[in-house]
Amino acid sequence: MPKNKVKAISVVFAAAFLCISVTSCSSVETEDSDDDETAEVQTLTIEDDDYYSRFRNDGISINVYNWGEYISDGSEEGTLNVNAEFTKLTGIKVNYTNYATNEELYAKLKGGGASYDIIIPSDYMISRMIKEGMIQKLDYDNIPNFKYITDIFVNPAYDPENEYTVPYTWGTVGIIYDTTLVDIPADEIDWDILWNEDYADRILMFDNPRDAFAIAELRLGYSMNTENPDQLEDCAKLLKEQKKVVQAYVMDEIFDKMGAGEALAAPYYAGDAITLMDEYEDLGFVIPKSGTNLFIDAMCIPIGAKQKEAAEMYINFMCEPDIAYATTTYIGYSTPNDAAYEMLDDEIKNDGISYLDNDYLNENTTIYCNLSDEANQKLQDLWTELKSTQDETKNKWLVPIFLLACVLTSIGILIRRYIKSKKDMF
Repeated sequence: MPKNKVKAISVVFAAAFLCISVTSCSSVETEDSDDDETAEVQTLTIEDDDYYSRFRNDGISINVYNWGEYISDGSEEGTLNVNAEFTKLTGIKVNYTNYATNEELYAKLKGGGASYDIIIPSDYMISRMIKEGMIQKLDYDNIPNFKYITDIFVNPAYDPENEYTVPYTWGTVGIIYDTTLVDIPADEIDWDILWNEDYADRILMFDNPRDAFAIAELRLGYSMNTENPDQLEDCAKLLKEQKKVVQAYVMDEIFDKMGAGEALAAPYYAGDAITLMDEYEDLGFVIPKSGTNLFIDAMCIPIGAKQKEAAEMYINFMCEPDIAYATTTYIGYSTPNDAAYEMLDDEIKNDGISYLDNDYLNENTTIYCNLSDEANQKLQDLWTELKSTQDETKNKWLVPIFLLACVLTSIGILIRRYIKSKKDMF
């Protein structure tokens, strides 16, 4: 989903999800600031130091490819620099680079121009990569901290036997809106607001086909994983009808446009919404009752990784309770790690956005699955047609205006020549 996913979302691990009690092997210390407020200082406690000593003197490095701004880097006071802590503990250097979309990640790997040991794609892309033989099975004996993963995230639809992945974060999609301009009660806001003609030219829409079509599919009562060509055509028609109220098709720009008051409603990832609302108090966020996408980003090892065991050690490290806690509190997205969840403030657990009711999660959310090649192509063709029509719509007055300007210019020239000729006569 992502996104450049400025991520942040959390989950309500209701009793059904928290039936297994977990004792955290991590600790968080606090110290008093000068103004008597308690400032959190994150620390790292490791239960099995011997496990991390295997490569300490081998001088090896691993290449990690992740979303932008999707790991705690120690830039905020009191937070952990996760990659630096891993190197300090293991002696393994981390070469860390970023991508902006799942499709960019896929193209980079498919092109064979780079070698990575760790990647963190989203659910539907994972299933595609498994199908195409692009990622390899994990040795879970090398990942003992998998024990902290919440049951609901084990054996997911995109990796049903749980052979290839370990979940990193998860989240949902909702609607961010300006509470001072939208006059619909929050509990009545649903996806149809993004078609509301009263808000014409103040609506933003996702600029990627999977998320945009998913919203249309929800409105029409279709599965978000439909491959039915007639249903995809119906969704394309609905999205074309929406164009007349859409100000722009955007992704990262949602943050700036909503923050600056240039738009009043947009679909958005819950984690990013929390970050945005922290900065702008007039913004609100709802997760529609009619349903939404539940996305999961997970750690994988590509085929051809040069340091598989070291990569599995990195995955295990990311599941250390202190590290998972540092990650979720820094980026804002929800954690699938039971022990890290237990460390969160009750305010976050109960905010109604980060951690949703388990009944809602079970009944009203859908995880994307990879579509067939034929369905993906159909989706892309319909999206390309939609966007090209959008460009034509926005530019439909350019030609007439240009022609009118040419006519007026010509008339002006003729008038000037006429006046000049008259003067010459006298």
